[in-house]
Amino acid sequence: MGFKCGIIGLPNVGKSTLFNALTESNKAEAANYPFATIEPNVGRVAVPDERLEVLGKIGKSEKIIPSYMDFVDIAGLVKGASQGEGLGNKFLGHIREVDAIAHVVRCFKDENITHVSDNIDPLNDIETINTELQLADIETLENKKNSLAKKSKQGDKEILHQIKLIEKIIENLNDLSLLQNSEFTEEDSEFIQTLNIIAIKPMLYICNVDEESVQNGNDMSKKVSDYANKKNHNAVIVSASIESQIAELENNDEKLEMIKEMGLSDTTLSKVIKSGYDLLNLINYFTCGPKETRSWTIDKNTLAPQAAGKIHTDFEKGFIRAETIAYRDFVEFNGESGNRDAGKLRQEGKDYVVKNGDVMHFLFNV
Repeated sequence: MGFKCGIIGLPNVGKSTLFNALTESNKAEAANYPFATIEPNVGRVAVPDERLEVLGKIGKSEKIIPSYMDFVDIAGLVKGASQGEGLGNKFLGHIREVDAIAHVVRCFKDENITHVSDNIDPLNDIETINTELQLADIETLENKKNSLAKKSKQGDKEILHQIKLIEKIIENLNDLSLLQNSEFTEEDSEFIQTLNIIAIKPMLYICNVDEESVQNGNDMSKKVSDYANKKNHNAVIVSASIESQIAELENNDEKLEMIKEMGLSDTTLSKVIKSGYDLLNLINYFTCGPKETRSWTIDKNTLAPQAAGKIHTDFEKGFIRAETIAYRDFVEFNGESGNRDAGKLRQEGKDYVVKNGDVMHFLFNV
């Protein structure tokens, strides 16, 4: 299990170039005109995690299986998309299906690459897209509200409560922090999930800068980062141009050398995935044995039985206990046997909250 991240942005901001670099493919057409991407391109990539290789060597595993992340390159958005301009309706339909949104913002000047408004203004670009997302959400929420209103004539208290909830959401779409900080009941939260509101999906801003600004950013990327901080979102600085050059190299050593030459501490893929995990409150635990070492992605605060259910539903239904070793201990004492001897292997029950990096073996009975 991984997660699905939709890459959005105005036309010609570098979305498709970045998608191709992230997925090391040429699926998305990168062109100097709007709507080069008409249907969403989907690329699945392994989540970089150096711990897997370490565990695999200790466990002498035949296979190493990482977690995966799906990137979805969604058609460029323009002002008026919520009313069907450009490829608006298709865009909005595709974006509702993703777990998180990576909004690529143009933070570079290049006379050879057109801009839809003929003016490079990152914050204005962000507002253009945010406005379209909010307008689309309002239309969806109003339709849902009207549908419920027809059913509420019988005085159903639950339906009347849902209508009030929708009205509250519409009122606060301009300041989503009010919604995020509201004390919703569990039933309210479940109902809100069914509404599939675009504007409250976790957002990552990707500042696409020129090659000279990739290490420290520039004035435009700083504005985006400040904006993201105020909105409680994340922002990363990348150069799609550099990433596309790195992706073209076939030898991994050459890629690492170029990353080093550019003064980069991490790949864009790693930056985006780390931010995505942070936004969605995700962690990984591991299983390790002679056949395979494998990474499993779960939500933070997941209990052991539910974590076991990611492997197979029977593991959750018949859960007895979880033999658990912290990653550092697993490495320090060289595997399960060494940790058992050192007293580091723990027997955890149904109330155990799985930690990032736990190496686990589940005992169950069905």
